[in-house]
Amino acid sequence: MKTSFRWLGLAVMLGLAWTCWAGAGESFRYPESKQGQGELRWINDLPILIVAGENEAIGQQIGALALRHAQRLPHYPKDLLRAFKMDWSWPTLLGMGKRMLPQIPEAYRKEMQALAEASGVDHDLLIAGNTFFDIKKMFACSAILVEPDRSQTGQVLFGRNLDFPSMGYLHHYSLVTVYRPGGKLAHVSVGFPGMVGCLTGMNEKGLCLAINEVYSGGDRSPTFDAKGIPYAICLRQMLEECSSVSEAIAFLSKQPRTTCYNLSIADREQVGVLEVTTKHVVFRPAQAGICTATNHFLSRELALPQQNNIYDTLERLSKLDGFRSHGKLGLKDVAQALHEANLAHHTLQTIVFEPSRLTMHVAFGQTPSSAMPLKAIDCKPLFQPQPQEVTPKKKG
Repeated sequence: MKTSFRWLGLAVMLGLAWTCWAGAGESFRYPESKQGQGELRWINDLPILIVAGENEAIGQQIGALALRHAQRLPHYPKDLLRAFKMDWSWPTLLGMGKRMLPQIPEAYRKEMQALAEASGVDHDLLIAGNTFFDIKKMFACSAILVEPDRSQTGQVLFGRNLDFPSMGYLHHYSLVTVYRPGGKLAHVSVGFPGMVGCLTGMNEKGLCLAINEVYSGGDRSPTFDAKGIPYAICLRQMLEECSSVSEAIAFLSKQPRTTCYNLSIADREQVGVLEVTTKHVVFRPAQAGICTATNHFLSRELALPQQNNIYDTLERLSKLDGFRSHGKLGLKDVAQALHEANLAHHTLQTIVFEPSRLTMHVAFGQTPSSAMPLKAIDCKPLFQPQPQEVTPKKKG
């Protein structure tokens, strides 16, 4: 219990100091390169990393093609703690992360080890980076989802902002990664190299998801359980195995969960939010064809009697809900809603998915990302495996 209060204190401290950092700082550009089945190339001025094969091969490809060039990135958790004069908590954070490691499926543990070896990054830093999200509370994301009947396109639209303290450099390391895992569903993830899990993604069946952290729920469940699977790992597994919202609900309900969060989710026909605690998974459907989410629960089962306004969660939700009166919404409307809900230099990534078209529109690299033009990526050809190169036989 004392540990939970300690990390809640960190969340409050971060909330009070939310506007401390500007989005300026170093610039960075991933170099184009290839290794094995992996390739990093720029498409529509966005860095796209394509990886394929079993988990160890994927880890080697990400480590060599991306993380090796982003050596500052794995130090982000330490930098964040240092900024708040909480260096003392690093051994505790790392120790809690190591307690979670046995719950991570073996294939992903092997991928993490291969990442460390290929990139030269300390394995402990990768453990912390892949469990940090579950232990602390610092995300302040927003999402708006539109069902076909309320969409100008007649198809689902799914928009999200990823809001996170940039420390003046994190936004420079954003990366689109396309996974073609052996025997599993291909999917795309918008995040950072070194993250084995997924915060924002879509798979080849059109299942889309995005995480929004929540700080407490009305069911009085523990806000952290080290016996759960780190949620980003769990969400990647969901993209690799599930084809629809209903399958995703069944999958997540069976998983041991580490903490509470909103999971905005959609397939080609349905949208909603999974309100998740260590005890419960509650599906909150769209109302009048639109679903919105920030950083608190709204369902009857999990909403708090009085909601704390951490990271302006109430104001951001109100801005998103203001678009309910706009009639049918198009891509520009969803983008505008996300921009109105932005958190200045902490809005690092803005994404709008069109699952029926397997297309996504992405903005990152500057803050707030919602002020940048969205750039389209057609994921269909990226999901398709490339034909194996055949060496022609020599004559004679």
